[in-house]
Amino acid sequence: MGHGTNRVEDMASPNNGTTAPATANARETIVEIHSVCLPPKKTAFQKLKKRFGDVFFPDDPLERFRNQTWRNRVILCLQSLFPIFTWGSQYDLKLLRSDVVSGLTIASLAIPQGISYAKLANLPPIVDSSFVPPLIYSVLGSSKHLAVGPVSIASLVMGSMLSESVSPTQDSILYLKLAFTSTFFAGLFQASLGLLRLGFVIDFLSKPTLIGFTAGAAVIVSLQQLKGLLGIVHFTGKMQFIPVMSSVFSHRSEWSWETILMGLGFLAILLTTRHISMRKPKLFWISAASPLASVVISTLLVFLIRNKTHAISFSEIEKTKTEEMKSLMQIGHLPKGLNPPSSNMLYFSGTHLALAIKTGIITGILSLTEGIAVGRTFASLKNYQVNGNKEMMAIGFMNMAGSCTSCYVTTGSFSRSAVNYNAGAKTAVSNIVMASAVLVTLLFLMPLFYYTPNLILAAIILTAVIGLIDYQAAYKLWKVDKFDFFTCMCSFFGVLLVSVPLGLAIAVGVSVLKILLHVTRPNTLEFGNIQGTQIYQSVKRYREASRIPGFLILAVESPIYFANSTYLQERILRWTREEEARIKENNGSTLKCIILDMTAVSSIDTNGIEALFELRRRLEKQSLQLVLVNPVGSVMEKLHKSKIIESLGLSGLYLTVGEAVADLSSTWKAHGQP
Repeated sequence: MGHGTNRVEDMASPNNGTTAPATANARETIVEIHSVCLPPKKTAFQKLKKRFGDVFFPDDPLERFRNQTWRNRVILCLQSLFPIFTWGSQYDLKLLRSDVVSGLTIASLAIPQGISYAKLANLPPIVDSSFVPPLIYSVLGSSKHLAVGPVSIASLVMGSMLSESVSPTQDSILYLKLAFTSTFFAGLFQASLGLLRLGFVIDFLSKPTLIGFTAGAAVIVSLQQLKGLLGIVHFTGKMQFIPVMSSVFSHRSEWSWETILMGLGFLAILLTTRHISMRKPKLFWISAASPLASVVISTLLVFLIRNKTHAISFSEIEKTKTEEMKSLMQIGHLPKGLNPPSSNMLYFSGTHLALAIKTGIITGILSLTEGIAVGRTFASLKNYQVNGNKEMMAIGFMNMAGSCTSCYVTTGSFSRSAVNYNAGAKTAVSNIVMASAVLVTLLFLMPLFYYTPNLILAAIILTAVIGLIDYQAAYKLWKVDKFDFFTCMCSFFGVLLVSVPLGLAIAVGVSVLKILLHVTRPNTLEFGNIQGTQIYQSVKRYREASRIPGFLILAVESPIYFANSTYLQERILRWTREEEARIKENNGSTLKCIILDMTAVSSIDTNGIEALFELRRRLEKQSLQLVLVNPVGSVMEKLHKSKIIESLGLSGLYLTVGEAVADLSSTWKAHGQP
């Protein structure tokens, strides 16, 4: 296998999948044979260090600390831990003006959304997550445009998981404790992923899984809002499609045409303003202001209607019924003041601790996935980087702090962030402005929401979640990858018909099954030569690629290790039997050599090496030679240490398929073999 030249015949043919003639119209070419080198020697510690760095520190965060003075290192360390130090020194009045406008704009959206999403999580409206968490994120977060707050998916998941075991009405104190504890564990899990640089864990929630999950959750959330839009008094607490629809139609007598008319009217207004802002982004302020405007208008309408009907005389039974309907129709009394500390309500022992941990981990993963995705989306629009690990720590720490201040799971909201971006936000100060506006509302304005009807909260939630149903993305999955579409549908129908956490678990299970199928049943291809070149490609993919007489050229497109080594061995032997049958049927040249292109084999373990030994032994019994081509550095090193290179001989390892075919063909010709 040393350097040298061989005169070989060009045996390519334009026929699809056919065998090239060995002598007809042959052109002689010069092919230089190169040796396959071993990688540079490294100690076990050096290999472990490199592998550890590649897995946990792909961005090399310590690079900018090198060759710096101690003073600069301290400054860089502060900037790494607290991104506010990076842009804080350059902050000026112009930036402040832009951030104040955007902060007040998203506050107008955050206040009604906060009340609505707390209701979705079966929590009191006072439990709002738009004050403390934004302040924490503005110091620790690396995104300039991410507007944090509660989101519909996390609210829905928390509400559905906790309410399955604890009633939010009959045992409200325990429910609150579990909600705050779940938020704490969500934050702890998120911060741990960032500190330990284990962000790849959230990659198990594939895009098809999230598309199906969010669509299914959006449908469930929308159906739950029928209670408010139809004015139903007695409604199921279950979160599945069939029980919800059964509850809707079994209580038709409770439908209120006044509530339906008002609810559909406000829903139409909110959807129209959303559509206008999507078509014309410069009019973002219309959709941003419409929720708060709708809350104000609907509150005034209910107040006027209530005062008008207050003087009407009713019987005692009718009065009782009317008061019951009114209490369900409107939010009721909301105490003003700061959110009370809730650290004393964290639930670290008892029978429901496992439920709190499970709920925290699931909501933590979902909110973290959404927050990072939203942050990176808007960062790409402005051409700056968002550090994933910093985001995990920022979101985690703000949830841990939020759990101690009567807040539940919080993350980056797409709707708020879109409004924040279009409003011209320049830095995370917009979150501080939003938090300040929420603080003023908590201190002075909460009693004004007494007459706010539940129907407007339902309309706001419906408007927000409708955008989560991405049918175009699902259709694209169908066109591109049917298995991904199947995963999406498993997630969608699992959430819709079974439950939110089980639907997500089913989809993750299907995604893991897909990984296992790719791992345990890797793809193998048969290669042929493209006429007039030294290029070898799949005979099924390229019509001009033709087989070479005497050779079966195969390529493996995966690592070779314990999970697939036996399968690959059997699959290669099957390729061999099929090729011999084809040759016999067409009276072709005798098969002499199996060339295994290992360019795409990124790694191999001892099981894979043993499989190659066994494959070589079984092929030798059939008078067939096994040749390996272009193993990568780490694979070559293991093959060398295992002595398989010696057993293959000098003609058993080549740098390219073309060199292998040329050298072996010239050797056979020199020995007078056909």
